[in-house]
Amino acid sequence: MKALPIAVAGAMGRMGQAILHLAGKNSAFSVRGALESSSHPLLGQSMGALLSIPGLSIPLTARPEEALKLTKVLITFTNPEATLTHVDSCVRLRKGMVIGTTGFNPSQLKKIQSAAKKIPIVLSPNMSVGVNLLLVFTALMSKKLETYDLEIVEAHHRMKKDAPSGTALKIAEVAAAARGVSLDKVAVYGRRGITGQRKKGTIGIHAVRGGDVIGEHTVEFMTDGEHVGLFHKATSRDAFASGALLAAQFVSRKKNGLWSMKDVLGL
Repeated sequence: MKALPIAVAGAMGRMGQAILHLAGKNSAFSVRGALESSSHPLLGQSMGALLSIPGLSIPLTARPEEALKLTKVLITFTNPEATLTHVDSCVRLRKGMVIGTTGFNPSQLKKIQSAAKKIPIVLSPNMSVGVNLLLVFTALMSKKLETYDLEIVEAHHRMKKDAPSGTALKIAEVAAAARGVSLDKVAVYGRRGITGQRKKGTIGIHAVRGGDVIGEHTVEFMTDGEHVGLFHKATSRDAFASGALLAAQFVSRKKNGLWSMKDVLGL
């Protein structure tokens, strides 16, 4: 089987490095491009030397055209602004995308949706197989336990910039949809002061930040006399990196459209 040529944006970030290391060990992939911001101090240096990956002789670049010219799919875990720049480049060069970036606002999401009419895109706040199964179970339990109080708690490392996490928001969206309500109308983000009794039907969402926590998500269903919970803990970024590579293989077989990890995994 011919190796899939890919490029990685945010190549020197935590997720970028995890993806590059996994891809470097897998003959199904050939890394042809590594993108970073124009201010990165290591631009021009060999990725193989930077990350100790044998055979990876490509340079770190800030030029999308250079990173994408020999690739079929770009994987990006960066920030919303940088990702939208990458979207423009991929549309212009007709390359597929796997987007693991979080924190998009509604107008930014509309731009991605519009781009997906021209190129194939997998967009997911979490590429982990386990988390995407958690979403399936959350939907089922939210519907079956519709009268139970629902609380979502997520924890991440101190460097994470957005809160709540994109995964926590996705869990909440899935839960609300399963109950036939709009998340905007039932979400409660943390609590402080004299809040009064918990309002029936609300969904609590809470963010914890500290240390080097990769990612933890807890979904709790509570009622009088019973407490049922779902829990996912990522112990390595490889869980997300391997999912991103699966998504790259999926998107390489599509001509256009906006897809999720649910589609990739056939859930």
